[in-house]
Amino acid sequence: MNTHHERANVLIEALPYIQRLSGKTIVVKYGGAAMLDDNLKKRFMEDITLLKFVGMNPIVVHGGGPDINGTLSALHIETKFHNGLRVTDEETMKVVQMVLTGRINKDIVAGINACGGKAVGLCGIDGHVISAHKCPPVEGVDLGCVGEIDSVDTKLLNMLTSDEYIPVIAPIGCGEHGESYNINADTVASAVATALKAEKLMFLTDIDGIRRDPEDPSTLIYEISSMDVAGMIADGIVSGGMLPKAKACAKAIREGVNRVHIINGTIPHSIILEIFTDSGIGTMFTK
Repeated sequence: MNTHHERANVLIEALPYIQRLSGKTIVVKYGGAAMLDDNLKKRFMEDITLLKFVGMNPIVVHGGGPDINGTLSALHIETKFHNGLRVTDEETMKVVQMVLTGRINKDIVAGINACGGKAVGLCGIDGHVISAHKCPPVEGVDLGCVGEIDSVDTKLLNMLTSDEYIPVIAPIGCGEHGESYNINADTVASAVATALKAEKLMFLTDIDGIRRDPEDPSTLIYEISSMDVAGMIADGIVSGGMLPKAKACAKAIREGVNRVHIINGTIPHSIILEIFTDSGIGTMFTK
């Protein structure tokens, strides 16, 4: 009987969040270990499908670095990075576009559809959703076909989400003359969420979120303001790999996204646990 009561309490705890978020846009950046483990993949697809069925409008933006590296290696094409950005010559760009918009994107679409959702695979070229230009040289290094976002056209995305569809976006942008650009998936997710004035932007990572002591999981910060983040960055508490994500979260908040979350995608059903429980499991950024 206690087990039945616990299950009922879980549903009741979720009720106010379902009511509050009905009709709202939730942008999820899907990446990291959650894309590599079959069990975590299925749990992610279930979470996204559930969000749609309870009245929200989820949009997925995905990466795919490990798959790109593996394909380049199989084709004997050298992988080069500079300041964390992939140096993308024309030969590499063909592989990047093939992997991201082909196998990875369609695998995600198929997985959501298998859970009962209706996903539609896109990249920034489709409907000219993401307009971009060539990234200027970084420290004198030409990054090739790496792009910076000029604008996000929300018409197609709004049309899909207002119906029963779940857009799944590969981070490829379109240049003025139809050229393709490789764009960081975190950047694309943030730009899409900002353009849509999303209620939530969620980054799935391989760590729990921001900690007061980076080495101590018990010091996880569950809620933080963009002003507090700036202070922690200045004090050196937020540094290393978390620094760019924290800055991206604070920027999205400043530009109109209502809530931004960093959560651990290696926890099954991490999206549901973060959105529908009082405590959450990651770090939530607020205005």
